[in-house]
Amino acid sequence: MYALTVRDHLMIAHSFVGAVFGPAQRLHGATFVVDAEFRRSRLSADGLVVDIGQASALLKDVLAPLGYRNLDDLPEFRGRNTTTEFLAGEIHRRLAAGIAAGRLGDDGAALHSLKVTLQESHVAWGSYEAPLTGGAG
Repeated sequence: MYALTVRDHLMIAHSFVGAVFGPAQRLHGATFVVDAEFRRSRLSADGLVVDIGQASALLKDVLAPLGYRNLDDLPEFRGRNTTTEFLAGEIHRRLAAGIAAGRLGDDGAALHSLKVTLQESHVAWGSYEAPLTGGAG
């Protein structure tokens, strides 16, 4: 399996509900390093998984509505604990929608799977990965 990873970052504020979260139940900030790993079994005729510039632009566009926001205020997250793992899945969903909409061109249509990793520190991170529909390449 071939893979191409692009990286960006995301700065947010949020709080959690539940005793398991201890002091993180209070409003706090987080800065995540976000990696999106695009995978396919065969390279394109140009020798690519996907175009790095297009992949970087898609990731940047997906993160933009979340950046510098209090996620507690966003209607789509109301009643949810926006944990690292949850956010990895949400970013994956938004990237997959962009891929399905053609944002990565023909190479995007050939993708087999996508993995999104959010690093909240140098010692802790969470990921979500899943196959992409339609990708056989």
